[in-house]
Amino acid sequence: MNRTLKALSALLTYPTADLVTAAGEIGAVLDAEQLLPAPVRAQLRTLIDEFATGDLYDLQERYVLLFDRTRSLSLHLFEHVHGESRDRGQAMIDLKSQYEQAGLLIGPSELPDFLPLFLEYLATQPLKAACETLSQPAHIFAALAERLRKRKSAYESVFRALIALSTAKPKDDEVSALLELPDPDATDLAALDAAWEDQPVNFGPGDGCKDGLIARVRGAMRPAPDMPQRPRQ
Repeated sequence: MNRTLKALSALLTYPTADLVTAAGEIGAVLDAEQLLPAPVRAQLRTLIDEFATGDLYDLQERYVLLFDRTRSLSLHLFEHVHGESRDRGQAMIDLKSQYEQAGLLIGPSELPDFLPLFLEYLATQPLKAACETLSQPAHIFAALAERLRKRKSAYESVFRALIALSTAKPKDDEVSALLELPDPDATDLAALDAAWEDQPVNFGPGDGCKDGLIARVRGAMRPAPDMPQRPRQ
């Protein structure tokens, strides 16, 4: 298992007491594998230190404000590909099927496009294949990193790390298309309501962008016989 991707997955999950306790171990894993450049690991250390020293309730509130209440920071990949269109449902079914073929069983309440879950899957794949897959949503990672940078959030470092691992860097025009979309503050309730009421949009130049992403993500998913089973909830 690729422990760096597993660590990045953990950093993007809802903060719990277990995550706070494991903060030091996560940092040690990143330093031991050294798959990420030293400057990126240093950025991640800031986030890890916040987990280790911060108040758990503050950490949880921050997470909800960023990733649950702000659509432009959604951790659901297909939100940035399909929006609320009908295609999203079929893409979810297909991605879940790919997980199951590889031996990863998810609970009925888990959405397969949730980034921490997606990274957990990639952590079981050969490193080269995982990094190639990461290159497909790299423009999404870049836009999320930039939005988090503007908020002075240490979570930016996780998305910089994903870009560093990807085999292809994000295209400027695709990143710009995402950044042109509304990005309301989580405390502005009226703006948030308006953002969630927007019609679904496709990001990148034309429909081929979303289709290419999904096709490549599916194509990169290979069965992993030694993959640990996750019991259904």
